Amino acid sequence: MSRCIPAILVAFLALPSPVRAGDESPFPVEDTLKPKSITSVLVSPGGSRAAVVVRELLVEKEKSEALTHVHLAPADGTKRTIQLTRGDKSCDSPAWSSDGKRLLFVSDRSGKRNVFVIGADGGEAERVTDVQGAVSAAAFSPDGKTIAFVAADGKPEERERLEKEKDDARVVDSWFAYGRLYVVPAAAGADGKREARCLTKDLARHVSGSAFAWSPDGRSIVFSHARTPVVDDWPTADLSIVDVESGEIRGLAATGAAESSPVFSPDGIAIAFTISEDPVRWGGGSRIAIVAASGGTPRELAETWDGQPSILGFSSDGSRVFFDETRGTTIVVGAVPVDGGPAVEIGRAEAGSLGNVSMNSTGTHFGFTLEDGDVAPEANVSPTGRFAPLAVSEFNAGLPEHRIGRTETIRWKAPDGLDIEGLLTYPAGHEAGTKAPLLLVIHGGPAGVFRRSYLGSASPYPIGVFSANGFAVLRVNPRGSSGYGVAFRRANEADWGGRDFEDLMSGVDKVVAMGVADPERLGVMGWSYGGFMTSWVIGQTNRFKAASIGAAVTNLVSFNGTTDIPSFVPNYFLGEFWDRFETWVEHSPIFHVKNAKTRALIQHGESDDRVPVSQGYEIYTALKRRGVPVEMVVYPRAPHGPREPKQLLDAARRNVEFFEKHVKGIGEAAASPAGH
Repeated sequence: MSRCIPAILVAFLALPSPVRAGDESPFPVEDTLKPKSITSVLVSPGGSRAAVVVRELLVEKEKSEALTHVHLAPADGTKRTIQLTRGDKSCDSPAWSSDGKRLLFVSDRSGKRNVFVIGADGGEAERVTDVQGAVSAAAFSPDGKTIAFVAADGKPEERERLEKEKDDARVVDSWFAYGRLYVVPAAAGADGKREARCLTKDLARHVSGSAFAWSPDGRSIVFSHARTPVVDDWPTADLSIVDVESGEIRGLAATGAAESSPVFSPDGIAIAFTISEDPVRWGGGSRIAIVAASGGTPRELAETWDGQPSILGFSSDGSRVFFDETRGTTIVVGAVPVDGGPAVEIGRAEAGSLGNVSMNSTGTHFGFTLEDGDVAPEANVSPTGRFAPLAVSEFNAGLPEHRIGRTETIRWKAPDGLDIEGLLTYPAGHEAGTKAPLLLVIHGGPAGVFRRSYLGSASPYPIGVFSANGFAVLRVNPRGSSGYGVAFRRANEADWGGRDFEDLMSGVDKVVAMGVADPERLGVMGWSYGGFMTSWVIGQTNRFKAASIGAAVTNLVSFNGTTDIPSFVPNYFLGEFWDRFETWVEHSPIFHVKNAKTRALIQHGESDDRVPVSQGYEIYTALKRRGVPVEMVVYPRAPHGPREPKQLLDAARRNVEFFEKHVKGIGEAAASPAGH
């Protein structure tokens, strides 16, 4: 460790006051709850309208929840949107009928998640399913007479009885709520009833969410299925096709790779799908493949830039398969020719990034969101033949105006010469030559990626608020990130905390060398893998004055025995801990805690199955016993990250106040670390 240079107290006099509820902050944390999220933009088959799913956060007295509803927007850019679904229960997952006259959606307004149908011109929605387990997705048949949907198994009656009687000891992995594929008539019979029919009742496999598609003639459905609903079983995904009338199921693609996201060609002869590497690698890649609907050997199409294409569908003439994919700090739309030609880029945002890309059933239009650091997301549409985004909504037009500093993409060389990229957000009103306190934010994954997204929305790390309050914020995409190709994504295998750590530190050095960052006022934070890396950082260097650790993996061995993805770390570290024990220990932050001196704030969800809260307690207890200033906040009910608006607000407010106090030194003198 190098020596420490004490903080310069004179600099504190010119800094703004700390952000607290009700104060005069240039960007109150509470305002991050006001932007509306747009989670889906689905253009009608004729291209004249788009179904837009809008999500807003509600905080009123005892209420702390998200509410989602379906809106309709003309695709002509007039932005005359109307709200199609209403009520205090969320409605989502819309799908158009082929004539564009009806939409279906999924809602728990009946007490359980079921499928409802509503006219595209409004009216009363009609419930068309009544199942025990929750519906995850649904779609009209091409003729609009039938609806296919996936619903989870309900609990067996005996299990329900034992739970009520509190005689409910359970054997781990003895029962799963399998997803099943059903069909149900779209219209009720003469008796006013509909009878749903399960097509996969005798298939001892889990039908995966929305991963199914109707054939153009409506006679069959192709679907993806895995061994169980357990998250860790995603690599076992295969494809099958079922005859709707007879219920006969035929295997279509079943290899050691994971096959998913099937779509039919317009003529029904071929099926496109994504196929992973074989064997499956968590940090690996996938490609788009084609297989005949009648069966045969799948044929892989050209590689895409990042090796993680998300299929949108076939072009209307069947010659290409459209997809979207992260490329650097943005999302692009691309296409791969079915004849094997190279992937081509179809379109991207001129500024900012696309998001939530979809394509209508006729292959004529894309729907998506557009956003940038200081531009809230809105729904857009574009023809598939010529990419030309047209905004069709203004759901966020009335947001309070806050100054968020500009964001630019910066690049530098890591110590080993690898090109690294990151997003630097300047303090609002930044003047050249002025050094600002810098916050390093580390993404999760490790195969996450920072894109040019809106910075004013709710988050435990409210970057817009940080910028408005005088911080510079650096978001690095170190090796291991998505967006830069398969080799880059694999470059941190068996090396978490190694060269990816160097990528992060060299990024901080870059911003310091630019004259933007004050090297004596640095903070670091991250959630999930970002929490792992933040825990790692404070065990390797004392250059940061404060660290916020969110849902961190801190002990690879104990994490692997408690997480819901126990194949994850062995896959990344190329072996089980009992075979590579020293490597696992060497790369666990908890075993470097004796070097830590940086003040820490730990935040963790109490109901986190991905990174159990015990991981947070391990680093909290170790730091506390070491005498390092540390505070831990646990969020009841929260899974892998707070979801309830009040908890999001609490996490954000604590982080803003934490870094105001301990990086800027406002409120009390900043804790001076032992080394720089």
